Amino acid sequence: MRITALAGGIGGSRFLRGLLRAAPDAEVTVIGNTADDIVLHGLHVSPDLDTVMYTLGGGIEESQGWGRSGETFAVAEELAAYGAEAQWFTLGDRDLATHLLRTQMLTAGYPLSAVTEALCDRWRPGVRLLPMTDDRVETHVVVPAGGDEDGAAEKAIHFQEWWVRLHAEVPARRIVLVGADRAKPAPGVLDAIAAADVILLPPSNPVVSIGPILAVPGVRDAVASAAAPVVGLSPIIGGSPVRGMADAALTAIGVPTTAAGVAELFADLLDGWLVDTVDADAVPAVEGAGVRCVAVPLWMTDVDAAAAMARAALDLAEEVRAR
Repeated sequence: MRITALAGGIGGSRFLRGLLRAAPDAEVTVIGNTADDIVLHGLHVSPDLDTVMYTLGGGIEESQGWGRSGETFAVAEELAAYGAEAQWFTLGDRDLATHLLRTQMLTAGYPLSAVTEALCDRWRPGVRLLPMTDDRVETHVVVPAGGDEDGAAEKAIHFQEWWVRLHAEVPARRIVLVGADRAKPAPGVLDAIAAADVILLPPSNPVVSIGPILAVPGVRDAVASAAAPVVGLSPIIGGSPVRGMADAALTAIGVPTTAAGVAELFADLLDGWLVDTVDADAVPAVEGAGVRCVAVPLWMTDVDAAAAMARAALDLAEEVRAR
């Protein structure tokens, strides 16, 4: 079985770990979000790609779901002593090695897809990890300027500043994917979608993780026209994000923070949608939009729970395929 998943960071990575347990013989390709990428201290950082790579390769810090296990922060402490920005985004010493090598290879002319493949040679994540594009795409957030939430003045900041430094507490007026309209899918992305037996949308942030992948020209059309069933898992349980501040991102684009609201965002792509059992009352609305919907437990409390979710997604894919 060939499975292609469109994934963001922590939620996507933990689901993928369960998927590999649920379908150990499957050939899994992961198309990762790169619009979170940022240059810090001259280094190209790819948070979502690295979180997938570290999680599936056994190097993630489990307590937080991102960064390296056994991390130290000597370099960050020295940078802070110099007053170097940005102190709100801390890079660990072990993690720095990844960013140093990535930046060195990019500077030498290698595309991000080739760099990602080289980095995965060390971690052996058990999947083929592809960036959504080799081109520069950045998520920017338009927020009020000068601290006046009701004022007309506004400014655009990098998504990471809004998410990490401001904790998404400043209301977003708009979310802009800079460069997305000029980007091309990375080598292998469209082929992986076309060749898939199942396409999965893991429980990642629908706006800033899955959204940028689908915004790369050609990707959304490829998913919509794929022969494979497309099944997604709701990242919203009981009206709240499973993790992070996805509600702030959904509010910014006018989508309600509900399992049915996110399903509607992807309705043109989906054949099946899983919601948590507490959101079983959303099933009729989702099915009314023409998407088969099933309520199952969606809390990824451990790898076994993630594997059960993955099996439910694959079962739903088989059900809609047979219809």
